[in-house]
Amino acid sequence: MIEGITFIIVEGVVEYLLPCSFQKLKDVESIIKIVDIDGRDQVRDFAEDMERMLGSKMKSVKFDYYNSMLVNTADEDGNFIELGGEFPLEKNKHFNNLPVNTQQSDVQVPTNVYNKDAYILNGIYWSEALNDVFMNNFQKDPTLTWQYFGSSSGFFRIYPGIKWTPDSNGVAAFDCRNRNWYIQAATSPKDIIIVVDISGSMKGLKMTIAKHTINTILDTLGENDFVNVIAYTDYVRYVEPCFKGTLVQADLDNREHFKVLVDELHVKGEGKVAKAMKESFKILNEGQGSLCNQAIMLITDGAMEDFKDVFEEFNWPDRRVRLFTYLIGREMTFADNTKWIACNNKGYYTHISTLADVQENVMEYLHVLSRPMVINHNHDIIWTEAYMDTVAQSLLLMTTVAMPVFSKKKETLSHGILLGVVGSDIPLLEVMKLAPRYRLGPHGYAFLITNNGYILAHPDLRPLYKEGKTLKPKPNYNSVDLAEVEWEDIDEICDAMIASVVCSHRPVALNEVNEHLTHSFIVCISLCSFGMVLTRGHGQLMFMGTVSVEEGKSPHSATTGHSLCLSSAPTYCETDIDPHHRKYSQLQAVIRYLQGKEPDLECDEVLLQQTLFDAVVTAPLESYWQAIMLNASGMEMGVETAFLGTRSGLIRLTRYTGIETRVAKKFLTPADKDNLFTVDHFPLWYRLAMENPPGRFIYYIPVEDKDNRDKTGTIPIIQGCGPSLSSMVEVHPYHPWLRSIPSLIPDRFELSCRLCTSLKQTTLSSLAHKAKRTDALQPCDTEYPGFMLDNSIKETNSLLKCGRCQKMFVVQAVPDSNLVLMVVQADCDCSRQYSSITLEPKEVKYNASVKCNRMKSQKVRRRPKSCHAYHPKENAKDCGGASEISLSVALFLASLATSLALRRWT
Repeated sequence: MIEGITFIIVEGVVEYLLPCSFQKLKDVESIIKIVDIDGRDQVRDFAEDMERMLGSKMKSVKFDYYNSMLVNTADEDGNFIELGGEFPLEKNKHFNNLPVNTQQSDVQVPTNVYNKDAYILNGIYWSEALNDVFMNNFQKDPTLTWQYFGSSSGFFRIYPGIKWTPDSNGVAAFDCRNRNWYIQAATSPKDIIIVVDISGSMKGLKMTIAKHTINTILDTLGENDFVNVIAYTDYVRYVEPCFKGTLVQADLDNREHFKVLVDELHVKGEGKVAKAMKESFKILNEGQGSLCNQAIMLITDGAMEDFKDVFEEFNWPDRRVRLFTYLIGREMTFADNTKWIACNNKGYYTHISTLADVQENVMEYLHVLSRPMVINHNHDIIWTEAYMDTVAQSLLLMTTVAMPVFSKKKETLSHGILLGVVGSDIPLLEVMKLAPRYRLGPHGYAFLITNNGYILAHPDLRPLYKEGKTLKPKPNYNSVDLAEVEWEDIDEICDAMIASVVCSHRPVALNEVNEHLTHSFIVCISLCSFGMVLTRGHGQLMFMGTVSVEEGKSPHSATTGHSLCLSSAPTYCETDIDPHHRKYSQLQAVIRYLQGKEPDLECDEVLLQQTLFDAVVTAPLESYWQAIMLNASGMEMGVETAFLGTRSGLIRLTRYTGIETRVAKKFLTPADKDNLFTVDHFPLWYRLAMENPPGRFIYYIPVEDKDNRDKTGTIPIIQGCGPSLSSMVEVHPYHPWLRSIPSLIPDRFELSCRLCTSLKQTTLSSLAHKAKRTDALQPCDTEYPGFMLDNSIKETNSLLKCGRCQKMFVVQAVPDSNLVLMVVQADCDCSRQYSSITLEPKEVKYNASVKCNRMKSQKVRRRPKSCHAYHPKENAKDCGGASEISLSVALFLASLATSLALRRWT
């Protein structure tokens, strides 16, 4: 070190900094070295360094990803095509046996979106960080199903990764931004008036584009939104005159109804939009609808003026109603006025010149409506209505929990940039397992309804129909009102469950609804309203045994008998949490848990204790039935099966005939859902027995198939509780087989169970017929007669006048049974005077006035808690027709932090 000089050594070359005082070169010549600079080498070095640095930055906009449409796809030479690399897939029972990759998510891009667009690639790149989040969520909660992120630019990241199946035309029509979970999470409820120009200038392609635009807007609406559609020429015309001057709920029925009417619009006359605008403002000012976001969507080929006077009268200075304008066609003459209308009313202007432009341009209005929520950083979590999983091609009902993801950059805060929506699917079956049927009793049940009164889960919801051998969802299966599945008038329950006055997290008990129900209990949860119904008597009691779980672990436990089986519902032990346990049936899981071989299984201790008690006290039946079989006299012909069922879902049965000779081949097999314990119901024979007093013989006729009618009688032998309701069936009450039934029942058998005997009866006629096949199913109201047996009447008779003769009949109740013996005079024909009464449902036809009133009627509904319609920092100047704001990679930091919240919900 030389005093006054600082040295720097770089790769063997000594450099120095001279002090302020000048020193001559010769004074330091011995300690320095002068190096020639090779410009070519240096520029090459600089270029390589820059290339490395820029290359790392370009990864955000240029990189390969797994496109779910293209994965595992090879070209003619056997090489994987671009974006279609090798992507391991394995069938997974948890995901409906679809081939999935649980180690990686992949990305679906709609066909109408360019999959190599820089904006798309940028979003896909930074959303890669969600892989770890999704995997960690699934490891913590293996009951989770699909997790995903829907981007505002159109791509859809899904975990686990799958091979996406296009439609029959090879098109990936799925666009996450059209899904209800995306729209509900991205915006607050909306009141929308669609105003469409049908003047003469809109003829041809313009009108086609306008109709498509209306339909696309309608597709973005849901049950929490309200809508109407107005067409205008030189006068105002409501496309549905019944909806004049009002808003109607944008449920599926109304949306589809509007689409049919819009398709019938024809152009004529001169367009005068001022009247239509005034009419729209008047409707929105009536205080109807969601009372949140309000907007008018103007669809026209041009506005000849700016209608400033209309806005001064109805919308300024507050600008409470947003104006979105859609300029249709290639002509731009009146574009300035059309844009001015939107920009001066906090809306957005778009130009749509082709059908291909419609989707992307319509979606812009959702981004505008999301601004107040985004600016305010409100992470509102939403739950959707029930739907069937189209990704997994499953017929199980699901709901989605979702919330928005947005930019937190200060420099773009006023623009309210929505990045997308993150969500996860929840099977409603998993939710309902938390209210197990054994706790509710054979006639009790639980159900879920949305804030709009539509059913999410209910034991009598039947969302499927059969077309040939294929099950398909019914139209509007997810917009079924609670009143449509209940027999009684339950307006009190419906209104109370939906109305906000009783919506609390404290259970509320309603008054008695009818003679069969004791109470309905309701409580609000984050998803919806939860309701529970209990029956009188036995519904309020649960028989609990004293056999402990430890006693059930004995190797000589009664749980090992060959006649014993457990249904797959209720859930005794959770076999879906640990993949290792998924191979076990419920019975196998219970036994292994009791034997200590699977101590990590999560089991319902209360249900196990009840099941063990039932198994122990019913164990003697096994030897008793066997003794009957080995008896010298044997079993009389006709008896096929002896069986027993308990509230815990335990079944014991003995077959007295082989499968070859058995008439009821399906009875009490896994395919016989009506006669087994399921998640939705107790077996039909169990429910019938519980409706009757002790000692009564009960008969009913289960129908196996169209060609082979299996007739089965069921006999309760011990105490039954509840009202005495009986079922009337076509069984001869004095068949000699009945004499053998008491021998199957021990004299001192006193348990909370139902002991039954299966018989075959081949002399009865068929009760069913083939259903008529229709090409297109449409929702409608139907009615059919219902009959109740009055047990207080033991015998009655009467005469029917039939023209020239009289038909006499006598009806007599068969003692200790649910049978009725009817004797009818045969030599008097009454077919001309009395038509046959069938139980086939008939469609109810309404006249125009009644139909209109039904369509306009607004049910009691509970508005969503939050509304984000305004924020003072919103940049209303970002109103279309200008360059868009670009997003940096750093914006995803907020998205990633938000998505971590999935761990809290699931």
